[in-house]
Amino acid sequence: MNEISAIHSVSSLAVEDGIAILRIDSPPVNALGLAVRRALLDGLHEAVADPQVKAIVISCAGRTFFAGADISEFGKPIEQPDLNVLFEVIERSTKPVVAAIHGTALGGGFELALACHYRVAVPGAKVGLPEVSLGLIPGAGGTQRTPRLAGVEMALKLIVGGRPIGAGAAKAAGLIDALVEEGAVEPGAVAYARPLVAGHAPLKRVRDLPVDVDGAAARRIIDAYVADNARLFKGVKAPSLIVQAIEAAATLDFDAGLAREAELFEAAMATVESGAQRHIFFAERAAAKVPGLAAGVAPLPVASVAVIGAGTMGSGIATAFLNIGLPVTLVDRDAAAVERGAAGIGRILRGMAEKGRLSAAEAERRLALLASSDDLASAVADVDLVIEAVFEDLALKKQVFTQLDAAAKPGAILASNTSFLDLDAIAAATSRPESVVGLHFFAPANVMRLLEVVHGKATSDAVIATAMALGRKLGKVAVLSGVCDGFIANRVMNPRVEAAEALILEGPMPWDIDRVMTDYGFPMGVFQMLDLVGLDVIGWDRDNSAGRTVQEVLCEAGRWGQKRGAGYYDYDEKRRPSASPESERVIRDFASCRETPPRAFTDAEFIERLLYPVVNEGAKVLEEGIALRASDIDVALVTGYGWPVHTGGPMFWADHVGLPKIVAALDRSIGADAVSPLLRRLAESGGRFTQ
Repeated sequence: MNEISAIHSVSSLAVEDGIAILRIDSPPVNALGLAVRRALLDGLHEAVADPQVKAIVISCAGRTFFAGADISEFGKPIEQPDLNVLFEVIERSTKPVVAAIHGTALGGGFELALACHYRVAVPGAKVGLPEVSLGLIPGAGGTQRTPRLAGVEMALKLIVGGRPIGAGAAKAAGLIDALVEEGAVEPGAVAYARPLVAGHAPLKRVRDLPVDVDGAAARRIIDAYVADNARLFKGVKAPSLIVQAIEAAATLDFDAGLAREAELFEAAMATVESGAQRHIFFAERAAAKVPGLAAGVAPLPVASVAVIGAGTMGSGIATAFLNIGLPVTLVDRDAAAVERGAAGIGRILRGMAEKGRLSAAEAERRLALLASSDDLASAVADVDLVIEAVFEDLALKKQVFTQLDAAAKPGAILASNTSFLDLDAIAAATSRPESVVGLHFFAPANVMRLLEVVHGKATSDAVIATAMALGRKLGKVAVLSGVCDGFIANRVMNPRVEAAEALILEGPMPWDIDRVMTDYGFPMGVFQMLDLVGLDVIGWDRDNSAGRTVQEVLCEAGRWGQKRGAGYYDYDEKRRPSASPESERVIRDFASCRETPPRAFTDAEFIERLLYPVVNEGAKVLEEGIALRASDIDVALVTGYGWPVHTGGPMFWADHVGLPKIVAALDRSIGADAVSPLLRRLAESGGRFTQ
């Protein structure tokens, strides 16, 4: 191999028997920022000008190919060369340029690969154009080149859907030319390039290829896709802009289509929805940063886990740890419950294998890491982390932690999955409160992305660091919370439930309220959620129930929600909801006792009554120091409650609604004394919760 030069600090160029390897090394993910773009441009010019070079391979060091553009540049003037300038140089190269893909090639990274004459990838690589998840469209030819290689229908699936696909599927679609040996992407790319040179293969410029269908046929395909995937277009603008760009590929020449894509990209960038989604993108990363930890503190080693409580939540938590390869002991004092929990975990993992999410062998490997026990003391004696997931009763949890304190080894982390209770009171049941932390998973624990890490008054920095690191390993968004009733997500969202329960006594029915919430973008309405969780487990005291509220009457009648086939809604055998005459009768009976007659509400009034109090509670959580940042509240509600990401979460949304407008409405609905002082100060000063 003949080394030509180290062009920049992030790149190198070498020649191997006439094949130039232009390698980028810009950790952690080789993002296509300015330094990388300049290095690529200079390297291409040098390789093209070198008479020894007959073909060029573009590859990346580290764990991945270019994983995307540098998102920190979004919304700012882009310094040259931009991606389109770089791609024009690639396409005009007089020597074949081969992209050597490993890891992921996403967004601008995959657009770069599409601009190359040929693309090879290892079987484990993934490619995609996920800009839609940021409220954007590909802005460097992705909407124009993809339909030329893979057709209009595949382009819609890849770009509007936004999900990356494996290298095998990409090859089948025509997006990848060849698969090479795993772990040997550069040698494989060089080997692929040699016969191209020897055979004087034509330079396959994707820009010169035709789209698979004409404009009329493309419109029919697009219309069918939009009709079949209406949910992807609800409440957001980027999917419709992507559709317009793909249609342009089928109706315009390449340069005109590229110009149209650029116009549509700028239109997407200017939307509030894109700003909201980019806010959440950065907020997730900010949530991982915990200011104030002791210098040099490092996470403690966690090589084994015990989960106390084999119910639905405990089994889900155990599954989450099995999925990252940690051995787990599932513990319950009832041997039959342990058996049921272990069987449920088996169904989850084998079900994942049946759906193709992992191999059958991998499912069995994970299951082999699971042990079960009805002897708490012996089960926790040697593990590094114990997670309690028993019934939400403070006395019971304190009893469990007293047992854990006696049985667990020194230095073991003792975690509670409590969703509402006082972590400091739980920690006080032990002689080591510094080792106690809250790990509040959201159901189903192996699926939901939010993990609230709750620090008590005595929780050590090392335990906090360990919990946050575990969240990342589990694939969760870990958000740090202080101790209060409900922590961040449950506390902030509780006013929505209270407002909804008050509203049904003023005229609307549960299905009226739920429609507005789902139209806003929530995956389900307030009363649908209550029915799903179970009315009997949300604040109903059956021993003291006396028909004083709608919920008490429904619970006394056995209408506990989906599990009973009836709650606020009636449910069929497939748990599909329908408006319930019985719950409507109960509600109207209570409403008839009020002095104020029922009335109709506009959708805007519903939003004001239901969601402005959430903003107010978020402000209180922030000023009390329960949450570190307003953006942490947004992340918690987006990932834990399904708050629609295209609104950016309650605090970002409030900034765009207008804080003075929200304060004025809250003064009317809940009273001036109940409005957060922080919210009022920001409204009066022109401040914002988020930037």
